Amino acid sequence: MRKITAGLFISLDGVVEAPDQWHFPYFNDEMGAAVDATLGAADTLLFGRKTYDSFAGAWPEREAAGGEDADFAKTLGDARKIVVSNQELEFTWRNSEQLEGDLVDAVTALKNEPGGNIALSGSVSVVRQLLAAGLLDELHLLVHPIAVRKGMRLFDEGETPIPLKLISSETFRTGVLNLVYAPAQSTGSATYDDAKIHLPQSEQ
Repeated sequence: MRKITAGLFISLDGVVEAPDQWHFPYFNDEMGAAVDATLGAADTLLFGRKTYDSFAGAWPEREAAGGEDADFAKTLGDARKIVVSNQELEFTWRNSEQLEGDLVDAVTALKNEPGGNIALSGSVSVVRQLLAAGLLDELHLLVHPIAVRKGMRLFDEGETPIPLKLISSETFRTGVLNLVYAPAQSTGSATYDDAKIHLPQSEQ
């Protein structure tokens, strides 16, 4: 079964909206390698429409320009790109198509197809739905040491908690934390009485 990973730039207060307005001062070679490990390692990219429009409006031109980012732009262009939208879409970026049918059913089928990793960048509404459905295998968060204080957060209000387990962590020179999470079993219930035994005990 194919692995689905999602990578997001996120602030210390949980904001994921408009990272182009606050994250570039923290972008260095370490972050570039982390982004490549998510997007560059996938042969299929899954997007929400807004994120796709942002990518399609920039990366084809960057590939054509032949600059320092042209190789990465070509990698994105060569990948299969699937866009989640309720509107009928037309595409100019090569290898792009629209997801057909119900998101959960279609992504479940996609995971069972032959192929390599499937990756998401941004596309918060899609990430939320895949997390809730148990279809996301890894959540890669690049946590920036800044409180943006406005904008959409990764996790919205909801009734059901989403337990996660940390599977790797790395601190970049900029202070950005590269945290990789996977779904976890419920932690169960506990009270203060269960927890207090772990407090430091005075010697008698």
